[in-house]
Amino acid sequence: MASPGTGEVRRLFSARGPAHLVRIGTFIGHKGAVWQARISSDATLAATGSADFTAKVWDTHTGENLHTFQHAHIVRAIAFPSQPRPDILATGGAEKKLRIYDLSRASTTSESSSTSANGINGAAATNGSHGDENHYEIGPGVHGGTIKSIVWGADPNLLVTAADDKKMRWWDMRSRAVVAEFELDGMVGSCEMSAASASASSGGSGSGNSGGFGPHGVLSVAAGKSVYFFDGMASHRPLKTITTRHEIASVALHTEKRQFVTGASGDTWVRVWDYDEGKELELSKGHHGPIWSVSFSPDGKLYATGSEDGTIKLWKFCATPYGLWR
Repeated sequence: MASPGTGEVRRLFSARGPAHLVRIGTFIGHKGAVWQARISSDATLAATGSADFTAKVWDTHTGENLHTFQHAHIVRAIAFPSQPRPDILATGGAEKKLRIYDLSRASTTSESSSTSANGINGAAATNGSHGDENHYEIGPGVHGGTIKSIVWGADPNLLVTAADDKKMRWWDMRSRAVVAEFELDGMVGSCEMSAASASASSGGSGSGNSGGFGPHGVLSVAAGKSVYFFDGMASHRPLKTITTRHEIASVALHTEKRQFVTGASGDTWVRVWDYDEGKELELSKGHHGPIWSVSFSPDGKLYATGSEDGTIKLWKFCATPYGLWR
C-alpha cells in the first residue's frame, strides 16, 4: 500500500499478517504534496503524482527513482495498465492534459536539478528525462477541468478519466479518441475499480437484482452527493446511482457483500451502505479530518481510510476474528 502525503516522503507499507501494517520504506524526492500514488499489478513499480509538477516512477524493491517526468502544473492523477512490469504510464492534472509515457523509451540519465535526494529512505537514484520523445497527449483540448482520476481496466486499450468539468470519459487508446462520456452531478471525488465478486469471476450471476456485477469488476465513482457504479469499463451508463445527504469524497465497493464504504469532505465519519437498498448501515468515528481515500484489502476483510488528519486507519469488515481484532 502506498500512502500519498505532504513534504518529501512517500511511505510504502506491507501487511505482514492480519492486522499488522509495517512501513517498509520511504520514497524521498518530491518537493511538494503527493496527490496520488499507484502500485503496478505485480507490485514491482510505484508511481506518484505531485504538486511539484512532476510524476515519478519508483522501483518498489530497491527504492530507486527510475523516471521523473516534468509537467507544467500539478499532477493529480496517474495510472499503470493492468500488466506485469508495465512499460507505459498515464498522467493527468491541472494542465487538463492526458499524457501517455513510454517507460521503455524514457532516459535514465541523472538530472541534478530534481534528483538530489531521490530513492527509498534517501538513497541515491537515477532519474528519467522529460523530453517529448517519450510521451504523447491524448485528446488535446477535450478536458474542461483538472483531471482528478485515471483508471485502466483489464483491456489496455480502454482508459477512463474523471475531471473537474464533471465528466467521465472513456478513451480508445488505439484511436486516441473519446468513445463515450457521462456527466456527473457534482465534482468528482474518487474513481476506482473494485475487484469482481467470486461468482461473477467464475461466470455466476449476481444476487438476482438489476445490479448484477460482471466479471471485470465495478467502477465506483464519488461525485457531489452521489455515488455511481459502472459495470467494469465496457458500460458507459451506471448500473446504479445512489444519492446521499453528504458530499462524498471517496467510495469503495465490496462486491461479495454488496456493501460500499464512503468518506465525506464535510465531516469526519466513515459510512457503510447497503448497495441494493441504498441504506446507511454503519457509522464509524475516529478521523479528525475529511476522508479522501477508501480502499478494501485484497481479501475483503479490511478496509483502509486516508484522511486529511494525516492518518490511515484500518477497519475490520468481517464477522469472524481477524488478527488482533475479535
